[in-house]
Amino acid sequence: MFHKPVLLVIAHGSRDPRHAATVHALVRRVRSTRPDLRVETGFLDFNIPSVQGVLKSLAAEGVRDVVALPLLLTRAFHAKADIPAVLRDAPPQLRIRQADVLGPSWLLLAALERRLYEAGLTPADKSSTGVVLASAGSTDPEAIAVIAEIAREWRHTGWCAVRPAFASASLPRTEDAVRELRELGCSRVAVAPYVLAPGFLPDRIARGAAGADVLAGVLGPAPEVARVLLKRYDAARAPVPEAVGV
Repeated sequence: MFHKPVLLVIAHGSRDPRHAATVHALVRRVRSTRPDLRVETGFLDFNIPSVQGVLKSLAAEGVRDVVALPLLLTRAFHAKADIPAVLRDAPPQLRIRQADVLGPSWLLLAALERRLYEAGLTPADKSSTGVVLASAGSTDPEAIAVIAEIAREWRHTGWCAVRPAFASASLPRTEDAVRELRELGCSRVAVAPYVLAPGFLPDRIARGAAGADVLAGVLGPAPEVARVLLKRYDAARAPVPEAVGV
């Protein structure tokens, strides 16, 4: 009998209880979207269950195939180093494939717009509204470049302007991007947090948005985010095509 690999969602974890609550809400949405799929959650730090604990439990149950999905928006240190290190220490009987991170994806842009409209904007406001794409930040140049590219692409969907900003490690800060959009002449300025769950850095983004007209909520359990998770899962579990003529 064929069994689908278990989807293990790997979240960073946080001392802020809102983080884990939001992760669990997102996982519930994923389960409701695809009820035939077993979905587990593990945290790298601060929260339980740990990734290591979930992997040991799955192995003890006799599970053999797992798709480990980093609940991350960019490929930075956690995706490149932390998570692979944890997976290497998994019980040897598990066959684990690491899925790609969530971003970039047009679905995430749709989720960002959903949050902006929920915060009070309308599609008719796009051409006169400047948006700050506010991410947590990273020291990884690849991750920073991806955020900048997302901002450029999003601008072409009709916004007055889109500027990237970062809560840590990189510049500009949210408040600087808000000020730049004001100086550019946008009639209103909105801040769209490109983060999955509340916590210390999202709170810093919110403080930096004090001069904006609109502050959207975090992506959280938006249906578009759940769809991205499932797309990454499906891509990771798909068989690798054999080379032809080799």
